[in-house]
Formats: sequence, C-alpha cells, structure tokens
Amino acid sequence: MSGPAKLRAQGKVRDVYDIGGDRLLLVATDRISAFDVVLPNPIPDKGRVLSGLSLFWFERTADVVGNHVLSADRRDFPEPFGSEPSLAGRAMLVRKAEVIPVECVARGYLTGSGLKQYRAEGHVCGVPLPPGLVESSRLPEPIFTPTTKAAEGHDLPLTFEETVDLVGRGLAERLRELTIAVYERGAEVALERGIIVADTKFEFGFAGGELILVDEVLTPDSSRFWPADGYAPGRVQPSFDKQYVRDWLDASAWDHEPPPPELPPEVVSRTASKYREAYERITGERFDWYVRRMRVPPESNWESCQVDLERLRREHG
Repeated sequence: MSGPAKLRAQGKVRDVYDIGGDRLLLVATDRISAFDVVLPNPIPDKGRVLSGLSLFWFERTADVVGNHVLSADRRDFPEPFGSEPSLAGRAMLVRKAEVIPVECVARGYLTGSGLKQYRAEGHVCGVPLPPGLVESSRLPEPIFTPTTKAAEGHDLPLTFEETVDLVGRGLAERLRELTIAVYERGAEVALERGIIVADTKFEFGFAGGELILVDEVLTPDSSRFWPADGYAPGRVQPSFDKQYVRDWLDASAWDHEPPPPELPPEVVSRTASKYREAYERITGERFDWYVRRMRVPPESNWESCQVDLERLRREHG
C-alpha cells in the first residue's frame, strides 16, 4: 500500500477509503436515505445485506459486464482494515473507477416517480408509453430512464438526448444497452425466486479503459422488489425494500427536505426484517449463514459496528 489510507468520500450509505494504487475499500454502513436525504436512524445489519446481495449479483452478471470487485474477504484487506471485525461482510476491496455522472435506471413496471411523470406528461424521461397504464402496470418492455447523479440534493430525470449531451452518443447508447441487459438478467433470476424487480438503478465507470459496473447491484436500496405471488396492477404492491420507509415518511407529512424526522423503533425493526427477507428470498441462503460465511465475529453486533465505523472515519478522515 502506498501511503496511509484516507477517507476519500462519505456517501449517503457508503464510506469510501483510498488505500493506495488503483484500489479502494468500499464500506456499506447501516445508514439509510430516502428522497436523497440521510435519515437519523441506522437500520440494523443493512450494510451487510447490501454487500451480500451485491456480491451475489456481481457474480451473476459478470458475463454481461465486468465489475469493480477484487475481494470481500477481510483477510485480503490492507491494515488497519484487515483487523477490523466490524468490516466483515460489509466491505469490499474494489478497483478504482472514473464514475460516469449518470444514474442508470431501468424500469420494467410503472410506479413511483415514473408513474407521476407518466400521469403528468404521458412519458417517462422522454420515453413514450401507451395510454391507460395504472399503478404497477408492467411495461411492454423495460425502459432506460436515467437521472442526474447529484452530490447533494435530488437527482433529476434525464431524457436520452440529455444523456447524450452529458456523456456522448456512443457511451449513452452503451449505458442504455448494459442497463437493460443487467436489469433483464436480474429480473429473470429474481422471478425464479418469486420476486419481481419493478425497477432498479446502476452506476458505471471506467477502470483501465474498461466500462464496468460499480457501487451496488440490485439491492433493496437501489431497487423495488415485489412478491410475485400477490402482484396485481392498479394498486401499490407490498415490497421488500425501502419503499416501506418512504411510505411512512410520506404519511408523516415530511416535505422531503432536511432535516428528516426520526423513525419510530417499529419502522426501524420492520425495515431491517424486510431487508433480510429480500436477501434470503433472492439468494436462497439464510442471512445468518452469510454472516457466518463472512467470518463476522459473534460478538460483533450492529451497535458496536456504528462505533467502530465512526472511529475509522475519524482516524482516516
């Protein structure tokens, strides 16, 4: 490792450490954001769910597009990170990439902000859709509906031509192609496990001249997961993602601007359960088995992890 490790960025959910050379350490915390605002309450073990699911999907989409993962085994992390039990199961050693400033969203079903835009304008991000679609309608085919990637504040929808203006036509077309291809692969695998992937978002970047998938893939933070056995268009679907938190926040009359309200303990607990259930349904593995497989020490609980992760940020900030 050349030089001391340094906290390079603190995102809404992830802490990113520059550990020298062409490598980063990506740490998924238990922070949760909604409407582009970080909420005050962490969700127990959320970071490990995100990491475990991302690893599952990175492996299953590697033939579609390469990715940034080098290792998720703590024994491969440079010190002092290799000696941090709180990082087990929630951190990944990854290749540095020049991240493209576009959130690449794929939609197979109409809901959320896409439904609002369709009702107002008859299209989503400039993609025309047939009339008569309702809440949770399945689209004739998956569509690419990118957004800006805002460092602060809210991401804004982009048309394809606006994306071309940002990154160039050739790259925009490749991003659209890969976004739909990875979405279709994930949707197919998830449906075999009884889960509909309504929509999801990806990030891509360049590493060594190669366009690769970075950040997270098909997690409850970046996707809407619906149980297939109860799917019915025309109504909001139950979900295994953070939609439950969004719904609670909307019911609280919060205006989506900081500061956000505190989440009640029952909302925190139920959200944690939904995340774990998403992991277990999709992977077919009990979440406890993932924790054991990643060598998380039995004494490493999520509360102590918050303290350890904060200490790492202070020491390397």
